[in-house]
Amino acid sequence: MLPEFFEFYNPTKVVYQVGIATNLKPELDIIGIKKYFIISDQIISDLGLVDKVADGLADSGIEVVGRFLDVAQDARLKDVKRCSDLVTASGAEGIVSIGGGSVIDTAKAVNILFSAGGDLVEDYSGAHTLTQPLHPHIVIPTTAGTGSEVTMVAVIYDEENKEKLVFPDKFLLPTLAVLDPEMTISLPPKMTAATGMDALTHAIEAYVGIQASPVSDVFAIGAIELIMKNLVTAAEKGDDIEARGAMLIAATMAGISFTHSMCGVIHGMAHTAGAHYRVPHGVANAIFLPHGMEFNFDFIYEKLAKLAPVMDISADGLSEEEAARNVIAAVRRLTGRLNELGVLPIRLRDVGIPEEDLAVIAEGALNDGSSFYNPRPMEDEEELLPFIKNAY
Repeated sequence: MLPEFFEFYNPTKVVYQVGIATNLKPELDIIGIKKYFIISDQIISDLGLVDKVADGLADSGIEVVGRFLDVAQDARLKDVKRCSDLVTASGAEGIVSIGGGSVIDTAKAVNILFSAGGDLVEDYSGAHTLTQPLHPHIVIPTTAGTGSEVTMVAVIYDEENKEKLVFPDKFLLPTLAVLDPEMTISLPPKMTAATGMDALTHAIEAYVGIQASPVSDVFAIGAIELIMKNLVTAAEKGDDIEARGAMLIAATMAGISFTHSMCGVIHGMAHTAGAHYRVPHGVANAIFLPHGMEFNFDFIYEKLAKLAPVMDISADGLSEEEAARNVIAAVRRLTGRLNELGVLPIRLRDVGIPEEDLAVIAEGALNDGSSFYNPRPMEDEEELLPFIKNAY
């Protein structure tokens, strides 16, 4: 059944090529500015990736007027203010972010203050509060997971209140997304697994979400197929450039899908686990994914069943319910295989969440903005709690 209404908006230009991160002159010439500020983290810098990109920018006639390399595991509110002051003082005309979701989200939030001024929380809380385009923002992802290079959302951690703040706005969509699998070669197996499962969660939640459309479905299905075929290889053989490239493209496709269809209760649980217990976002999504699919099962099984061929599952002679159960089983096999490799925990007990605190996750998920888009109405945390207990 077609939706009565949907819209698709994706102004971010996406380029893919092995090695392209150091040879961006054609794209930079189109954008037309000459002074950029680089935002990244210390790990990426220590790997030499920041210098690699900066040298490429210099060869293209671009001046790097400053660097901020202090982004933490989660994009932090205090870092956004500190970095935005540096960017503003530098005389930059645009931003280049090099890293994973936290780096990219930090850069998005920085760009709000750099371009429009004000206070991030007081002036820009809520949805679509910006009134004009921001400065150019070039994103070079070093992980294949968040899809933040093509999303209109920045998630920022408020340490004081232990809360993840979500800033959705169409003007946060980056100007250019640069997909270069060489930039992900050094990603450790555990990060490869976690970020890959983050992308899979994006794609599956977007596919079954209440705002899904035929257009978002195409991107979600394509991402799911690429991830199911390539994630284990990328985790086992980090130098496999084809698997790395496939995962990078999949993460971007999933990002395009969920920025239009949104995510659901799985992300609601993951946000709470991250904010309260510092569980990495991709790991939390991986743990909660099959349990969230089970929670939503009665509302999604007809559509879920259509993923069987995408996951190389034979559905001949099976009912839609049976085929859908096999799809969930395939997700469990994937996380189980990554667990066997020692690169992904799959139980809440393994990431330090106390059993007596599971109700905190249920309550947090119920109130999380992502859960408003969940296919099963979120009315009572007691309905969700048994599925969270199953994840323990």
